[in-house]
Amino acid sequence: MVVAEVLAGIALVKSSVDFIKSNIDTAKDIGEIAGAIDGLFQGAEQCQKQRNKKSGVSVKDQFGINSVAQEVIDAKLAEEKLQEMRTLVDMRFGPGTWQSILDLRAKRIQEEKEARRLRAIQKRKEEQEFWEQMKTIAIIVGCIIIGGGAFILALTYA
Repeated sequence: MVVAEVLAGIALVKSSVDFIKSNIDTAKDIGEIAGAIDGLFQGAEQCQKQRNKKSGVSVKDQFGINSVAQEVIDAKLAEEKLQEMRTLVDMRFGPGTWQSILDLRAKRIQEEKEARRLRAIQKRKEEQEFWEQMKTIAIIVGCIIIGGGAFILALTYA
């Protein structure tokens, strides 16, 4: 499973690089290769995640020379391909284009994390309000039952 996921990450990196290389000269703007750049980032991220994720894998698989060597090589290949794409994009669209892409990507990732955090806070607040309302309803119902019981007792003994 782990090897298959790493291979998927490497395959995504390689296919994205191949697409960018074959289309960089004919691209009129960065949007024409944006999907491939996104695939490149996703593939590199998958490689990195798999390198860091070791749960459910035997000790032999974690520390075996094949596993360690493959992880290091895959990480180096992904870094190499990212650097190659940086150079190609900057040469085609001007210096600093790649860094602008990275900066904007980091900004959007941070905005998404913040939005998720705010949604989680809002959800907790709504749940807390719901349970406060349930408590209030339970108290009111309890008071009505006690009051009704007292009223019935008063009528019975009156």
